[in-house]
Amino acid sequence: MNFIIYLLNWYEKNQRKFPWRNTRNPYQIWVSEIIFQQTRINQGYEYFLNFIDKFPDIQTLAAASEDEVLHVWQGLGYYSRAHNLHFSAKFVCSELHGNFPDSYEKILQLKGIGGYTAAAIASIAFGERVPAIDGNAFRVYSRIFNSERDISKTRTFNYFFHLMKPLMPENAGDFNQAVMDLGAMICLPTNPKCEICPIQTECIAFCAKNQQNLPVKSSNLVIKTVSLHYVFVTDSQNFLAKKRSQSGIWKGLYEFPEMNDDFRQKKNVEIRNLTHKLTHRILDITISKIEVKSRQLQHFALAENCLIIPVNERKNYAFPKPLENFLIVI
Repeated sequence: MNFIIYLLNWYEKNQRKFPWRNTRNPYQIWVSEIIFQQTRINQGYEYFLNFIDKFPDIQTLAAASEDEVLHVWQGLGYYSRAHNLHFSAKFVCSELHGNFPDSYEKILQLKGIGGYTAAAIASIAFGERVPAIDGNAFRVYSRIFNSERDISKTRTFNYFFHLMKPLMPENAGDFNQAVMDLGAMICLPTNPKCEICPIQTECIAFCAKNQQNLPVKSSNLVIKTVSLHYVFVTDSQNFLAKKRSQSGIWKGLYEFPEMNDDFRQKKNVEIRNLTHKLTHRILDITISKIEVKSRQLQHFALAENCLIIPVNERKNYAFPKPLENFLIVI
């Protein structure tokens, strides 16, 4: 189809320049794709550089501790991504002799990798002719084919995947990245820049003046409010924290002890209220600051199974973003 040729020609001259595009190293491409699953380019750019600097190859990542990985990831959110990266790195090194899987189907077996990410890695690193369909690609393909299929449905992913697979050019990695860039730069969610689009004449939705109505996306997302009440216990030089072991969004991170009856009996408590918004929930966080003597701090540390952390060493521990922000201003 002509739009493939037009798009590749446009990409050759207009592609965005990123460090993860200067390599065919599947490890670096994998890290970049995982970081940018839920993170904007401008926010995650430095995180990518720092992550590769700290863990330059899959063997280094596999050998790292959970604390080391989470500390580098701190502030990016969606920490399950970091856990899955670490888990899969150890799997590749222990079960696959350190050799990253080299096909779409094999990559898809790694923890935390879905159809889009597997296709992006397979096409960019190994040249496999598979379409990488993310939000940008959904938008571009919906408009090119004037499709009103609901992109929130799994069957729509399968539809576009099977539609595009036989059309993929030999340089499939470049084409997939061209689609990403077109969606990010021109085929925008609102007010698309159709007047400068390189595939305008091939776009059925544009010809039908329907591009503003696409893609179709229904949403059943329910936002829940979750209340958390922490206690920041300090003797002015040190404070209490413990590692979150149970499953959840902050698994493996450090947090303050939660409010209980022992803490409620304390006088002269300073209270801070914070709100932290996530995709699926709003966290309503209350932090009660309690100042105690050093001996009391040790007592509470034993009672609550907490670490005593020097205030000047707080940056050595990975805290969730709202607690990290609290620590900055204490």
